[in-house]
Amino acid sequence: MEINHHEAPVLDALAAYKEQGELGFSPPGHKQARGAAPAVRAALGDAVFLGDVLATGGLDDRRERSNVLQRAERLMADAVHAEHTFFSTCGSSLSVKAAMLSVTAPGRKLVVGRDAHKSVVSGLILSGVEPVWVAPRWDTERRLAHPPSAESFEKAFAEHPEADGALVTSPTPYGAAADLRSIADVCHRRSKPLIVDEAWGAHLPFHPDLPSWAMDAGADVCVTSIHKMGSGLEQGSVFHLQGDLVDHDTLASRADLLGTTSPSVLIYAGIDGWRRQMVLEGHALLSRALELAARVRQRIEEIEGLHVNGQDDFCGPDAAAEFDPLPVIIDVEGLGTTGYRAADWLRRRHHIDMHIVDHRRISAQITHADDEDTADRLLAGLRDLSREAHTLRPAPEVYVPSPGELAPDQALLPRDAYFADVEDVPAAQAVGRTAAEMMTPYPPGIPAVLPGERITEPLLRYLRSGVEAGMNVPDPADPTLATVRVCVEET
Repeated sequence: MEINHHEAPVLDALAAYKEQGELGFSPPGHKQARGAAPAVRAALGDAVFLGDVLATGGLDDRRERSNVLQRAERLMADAVHAEHTFFSTCGSSLSVKAAMLSVTAPGRKLVVGRDAHKSVVSGLILSGVEPVWVAPRWDTERRLAHPPSAESFEKAFAEHPEADGALVTSPTPYGAAADLRSIADVCHRRSKPLIVDEAWGAHLPFHPDLPSWAMDAGADVCVTSIHKMGSGLEQGSVFHLQGDLVDHDTLASRADLLGTTSPSVLIYAGIDGWRRQMVLEGHALLSRALELAARVRQRIEEIEGLHVNGQDDFCGPDAAAEFDPLPVIIDVEGLGTTGYRAADWLRRRHHIDMHIVDHRRISAQITHADDEDTADRLLAGLRDLSREAHTLRPAPEVYVPSPGELAPDQALLPRDAYFADVEDVPAAQAVGRTAAEMMTPYPPGIPAVLPGERITEPLLRYLRSGVEAGMNVPDPADPTLATVRVCVEET
């Protein structure tokens, strides 16, 4: 196929669908907005419905002879230096599961960074794969986890040479990136594939001043979310493949197994349009975003009580290898309050929604969509927060475990614990029991407790004190954590 990045096959096919006056006697039942409720049309606009057509038998004919999606995927692969690309309308939560099941299988082992997103844990539960956990690097001063080191993956493979491959998350939602080249080398010396969950890295291939892009660093499969740092719609995800350690047809089959048979053309169009935008304009757009982020960081640093975490904070021999400055991570400890209270105050008083919120930080995610106006509004809100911080004190204290308390024993496989006979017990009685559910502070969505792990008093105290302080833990059966779901013990 001749590569022409001025094309956008999905968007072009949508335009042709309208121009040709196609009349569908097929789903979706709203029939190009005609059947949608007037109130819904008024709220969403007809453009949403006009772009909502069948992918097969609508956007393309019933046998997909125009190869609309396939052409769009080939263009994306070329744009990001991959050999193959797959689009997904089910988010990176599905894409990462498809990648895992292409590398390993039920009853086998996969080396996984313990700072993985809950979607990875869900993949372990669904598949029955046994995780070989690799601990992240813990910043004891800032009480923050960075991606695991290459040495820790080396050690894991030495102890579990039968593991089928590895999965690492990079960059983290905090902007800390792993040494992907070294981790890939650890895997490839053993002919094992490396999966990179790069959900926060859609922008990385398009500017040299950003952390290394997984495909360039030697990853075999990379999963990324177009909606996080890109211009795509929510649930827009792509996964890329290169090399011969993961079979293309197997990956396609696993994606088909897990994916929807009713994909959203709107989401496809967002992915397709993002690729064209980045190839044609990405360097200039991201240069402006990086310059804006640098100015915002400098101005926030001048606000009393606030500190912006930067490369000097996050990178070093025992920390992250690279740093993405676009997630602006703001430490509010100097205000004497928590990130939870600060974020709630900014939404209530200034209608500003922050991203990462934890016991001492809030984050403002800067993208190519931001400008001086949005930056000024953020800065005005933060200056007001500094002036009014006394109203947010005293803040409830969140107990944060030490590194040694963050690695509970894995008593059962995640799948076995999740599908075991379970019971809900008062929190005080849960210590020492085997968890049957995930307990995940969100965002960023990294489980503190997994099914199959022994619940420890420090971890439970962290979560319960966090909930009392404003932490959101949405996935347990009881989000208040007054009770905890555990495996029934044999008598």
